[in-house]
Amino acid sequence: MTDLPRKAITRTAKLAALPLGFAGRATWGLGKRIGGRPAEIVAREVQQRTAEQMFKVLGELKGGAMKLGQAMSVFESALPEEIARPYRAALTKLQEAAPPMPSRTVHTALEERLGPDWPELFQEFDDKPAAAASIGQVHRAVWHDGRTVAVKVQYPGAGEALLSDLNQLSRFARVLGPLVPGLDVKPLIAELRERVAEELDYELEAASQRIHVEEYAQDTEIVVPEVVHQSDQILITEWLEGVPLSQVIADGTQEERDRAGQLLARFLFSGASRTGLLHADPHPGNFRLLTGDAPDGPPEQWKLGVLDFGSVNRLPGGLPEPIGIALRMALEGDAAGVYDLMRGEGFVKPTIELDPDDLLDFLLPMLEPAQVDAFVFDRQWLRSQAARMADRHSPVYELGNQLNLPPAYLLIHRVTLSTIGVLCQLGATVRMRDELEAWVPGFAVDPESEDRAEADAEADAEEGPAADAGEKAADGAEEAPEAAETSA
Repeated sequence: MTDLPRKAITRTAKLAALPLGFAGRATWGLGKRIGGRPAEIVAREVQQRTAEQMFKVLGELKGGAMKLGQAMSVFESALPEEIARPYRAALTKLQEAAPPMPSRTVHTALEERLGPDWPELFQEFDDKPAAAASIGQVHRAVWHDGRTVAVKVQYPGAGEALLSDLNQLSRFARVLGPLVPGLDVKPLIAELRERVAEELDYELEAASQRIHVEEYAQDTEIVVPEVVHQSDQILITEWLEGVPLSQVIADGTQEERDRAGQLLARFLFSGASRTGLLHADPHPGNFRLLTGDAPDGPPEQWKLGVLDFGSVNRLPGGLPEPIGIALRMALEGDAAGVYDLMRGEGFVKPTIELDPDDLLDFLLPMLEPAQVDAFVFDRQWLRSQAARMADRHSPVYELGNQLNLPPAYLLIHRVTLSTIGVLCQLGATVRMRDELEAWVPGFAVDPESEDRAEADAEADAEEGPAADAGEKAADGAEEAPEAAETSA
């Protein structure tokens, strides 16, 4: 590959090949079965070929095509194992790398953005990219002051390619369904399209990253690399050495998985509270496990490195308090309270009537991670949830279709689901309830309000007998004149 394919007609033809190729392989599979080959073996071959073509097309095109592939990759945990297996290797490749653009293109971009003397800004510059993603690729270099840095260079024509891809993909989203069964692709594409402008704006990304750097500078568990230099379509940050989360997923120890999972959950929930920003691109390629001077443990010394702040959700007040309140009430079994709150927030439209107990039964299985001190996230649990929601003959499916997702919660919902997908890929044991209590407004009962409630209850208990006696005495006094008049 010599450059980012930019001609719309070329990209459209390649993207159209995905569903057409799937249809062709399905026909090929039918022929093989008619020819006597076992259906299971044929299906596996069809799925494998589909996965290989998907990676090839989405990876080569980069842009919105690869962005969709990365977003899809974190959901493979929810698929039945016989379907997920052939997709897993292909999709997880999209989390860390894609075919690179050539050195001459990189040098031209650096010259345009940093000036003709750009090589003098670096002591060293590695032409071979360390990572290649959807809208840019990263090169390792040594800045003129001796710091090792990551130089992110945006692909020429990336903006045009992103919009073109996502518009084209949305046209045949329904046909793409079989590529990853069980995933509703259309709303995912729509949400990704809304984030395009932000992801292309490296100035905005640098500002978001600096906010996180300042907030987490003294943190002993979360590391965010400092921004060294930023210009249009070039972003230079300090290099972050560590084990990519995709590698931990592939062959990490259980200790590494558990530590990475706990810190990922901590960052997800603490970030919005501490910075007013929610990191909205939680695929594994954006995280590193930093073992530092303690590669063999203890795990408590390992940190989580966070990269790529191009996509964030701005939440000045942190996560919305109704989320925490609804979670707490659901775990307390307050069906009526959950129903009223969700109706008030727009999850249940005014024209829809639901049974509060049915709604609670719908929600509780998904809240299992918050019901115990430590929860084991695994693919089997996520698959069971996905199967429960996808069963068209189930009341759960009917109820789910009647619920609404308000625009203010769309990105929060997607980020949360994606993070859960990554936790299940890790197979991590996570103390999720601890993170909810620490960072989600409304989830933990306010100690002051709890004390006030107890004090009020005690006061009511103490005043009860006296109040009753006073009321009875007053009733007697009112009745006395009437009795006197009667006797007279």
